[in-house]
Amino acid sequence: MTGTTVVITGASNGIGRATVRRFARPGVNVALVARGRDGLEATRREVEHAGGRALALPTDVSDAAAVDAAADAVEEAFGPIDIWINNAMATVFAFLWDVSPEEFRRANEVTYFGSIWGMQAALRRMRPRDRGTIVQVGSALAYRGIPLQAPYCGAKHGIQGVFESLRTELRHEGSSVHLTTVHLPGVNTPQFEHARDKLDTVSRPVAPVYQPEVAADAIHWAAHHRRREVFVGVPTLYTVWGNRLSPWLTERYLAATAVKGQLTDRPRSPERQDNLFAPPMGDPGARGPYDDGAHERSVQLWATRHRRAIGTAVAAAAVAGAAAAAR
Repeated sequence: MTGTTVVITGASNGIGRATVRRFARPGVNVALVARGRDGLEATRREVEHAGGRALALPTDVSDAAAVDAAADAVEEAFGPIDIWINNAMATVFAFLWDVSPEEFRRANEVTYFGSIWGMQAALRRMRPRDRGTIVQVGSALAYRGIPLQAPYCGAKHGIQGVFESLRTELRHEGSSVHLTTVHLPGVNTPQFEHARDKLDTVSRPVAPVYQPEVAADAIHWAAHHRRREVFVGVPTLYTVWGNRLSPWLTERYLAATAVKGQLTDRPRSPERQDNLFAPPMGDPGARGPYDDGAHERSVQLWATRHRRAIGTAVAAAAVAGAAAAAR
């Protein structure tokens, strides 16, 4: 079969689901990797309705052999993988002292090791062909840990280190395989309804919140442009740069604001089911319950995509200003 072949992990809900929709076009083959069969089937139908080809692969990304088998199935069905997107994640909302060893291990098996197994599966196929792109869905929290999300922050920090090591290794051998990371702010996804939550009230994304379609647009753009990193949203920039310039001040600010900023006043139901060890029933979709106030676009992402034109305009303005001053 002809056309671009894309693999997306965590494809059945949230950012993964929005990313699938962004890629789904005639001539594009989309491999859907996730645990939840209901969500996978709904996602498959969406791809086919948009004119693309879909392959649903129920897979737990914490299983390295299963991830590699999924990659084999993709290439058997569609041919060489062009783009591999690591997006699958799991987390626990809690203070570190309330997270059990089993919970912490499981969150890392999915978020951290799942990304590594995805990288390795992609590399086994891309390196011999000397082409392909691996997109890692990162986070501002890869640079700055925040309260209540130690398992997730730790995993994202770890992935960042692995990805940086891999960059040097590919550069060492002169490989044309491209790596890019898309670092995200708080996003309105169903994870806040399905993640393990050990707090008394329901958790929410840190404001300002962006819709998953903004993240999906950035991931799609990064997959087709040779940028090392893409930052989405001004909050991502000020989190990263604030921590670099004044980590002590950032730490104090987060300690004072980030716990309350991640909690609603809605009591958590004791019957609430989570997705840490098993997928939720039904089709979670792409968006969570925080549409009110969620941003539909990112000015910062627009600037990233048009930085050359902006640079040219700034340079032209500077020249014109200097010429005017010389008169």
